[in-house]
Amino acid sequence: MSGQLRQIGLFIALIVIVLFFQIVTQGITLSPRNVSNLIVQNSYILILAIGMVMVIIAGHIDLSVGSVVAVIGALAGVLNNKMGMSWWMTVLLCLLAGAVIGAWQGFWIAYFHIESFIVTLGGMLLFRGLAQILLRNTQISPFDDGFRAIGSGFLPDLGGGTSYLEPLTMIIGVGSVLAMIGMSVRSRRARAKNGLTLEPIGWFTLKTVFMSVLILGIAWLLASYRGTPVVLIILGVLVVAYSAVMANSVFGRHTYAIGGNKRAAQLSGVKTDRVSFLLFVNIGVLSALAGLVFTAQLNLAGPSAGNGFELDAIAAVFIGGAAVSGGIGTIGGAIIGGLIIGVLNNGMTIMGVGTEWQEFIKGLVLLAAVAFDVINKRRGERAR
Repeated sequence: MSGQLRQIGLFIALIVIVLFFQIVTQGITLSPRNVSNLIVQNSYILILAIGMVMVIIAGHIDLSVGSVVAVIGALAGVLNNKMGMSWWMTVLLCLLAGAVIGAWQGFWIAYFHIESFIVTLGGMLLFRGLAQILLRNTQISPFDDGFRAIGSGFLPDLGGGTSYLEPLTMIIGVGSVLAMIGMSVRSRRARAKNGLTLEPIGWFTLKTVFMSVLILGIAWLLASYRGTPVVLIILGVLVVAYSAVMANSVFGRHTYAIGGNKRAAQLSGVKTDRVSFLLFVNIGVLSALAGLVFTAQLNLAGPSAGNGFELDAIAAVFIGGAAVSGGIGTIGGAIIGGLIIGVLNNGMTIMGVGTEWQEFIKGLVLLAAVAFDVINKRRGERAR
């Protein structure tokens, strides 16, 4: 129940920030074009945050994701631009390369028991250097249309460009609302069946109605611009799939168990080394996907790509409610944390706030989120 209240608090914080910028930017923040840009321009950080929260829940960290984004972008440039390889083969090979990178780091962390901080710090330097070697310190551009669609494409317009609202986007919006209501009711029934604490029915109804209105509102805004971005579909599939894995699978429970108490997890039969190894393979693949999306958006592979992405991803996870000590966190919380950072970046850029003040404010937000986690932890210890 406390976890649910925390998620609700985060959600309310996001809404307050959005409304604040909507007022001070005189309506630009929630304009259809800006909402579409906000989703597209923050998609790669949200993808990284999904992998990062799983690693942090298990008590590890990954400092190399920004450099992996750079080296995968460089590899995609070499394959698609220099060698003329098709976009889908380029994507497959880059995702495979991401898995290999994740396996390399996971091997040293899981089976040699070297701290993830050290291994991924080395990875950050190693893969940044490899990206510069592949690109020979130059930039590669352009990419073919199929590849660019991954990061900046939109689903086909079923209305042929003649309707005010793009039909496919509205269909997806209504379908998402029905699916969300179905999953919420099913989850509530499962909690009741297992004798777990339920949130009050009034609050459950209000929350479900509010979420439905929010999803339909976003669908309306997107449908009145250019429709659904391709990357939003990718992100939606990842959120649903990884949320299910972390909430309902044995792998998810083992990940939480390792972060909560690794020794106890080992004694209860959890294969902690294998789980840690797979978590780093997973974040390697997701980092590769983020690298593909980022490169496709820019239509450019450059040696400085991904600089600072690891900090944004880690900040999103902690703002989203993950515990510094591991064992606590959710995919949904990381997504909300990423959106808070994205809205802050977007709103302050529209207002013309300098990058130095943007970094300053984001630092304060991160510190506040971690302090909130520490205070909650101390309260819990006193209550025992």
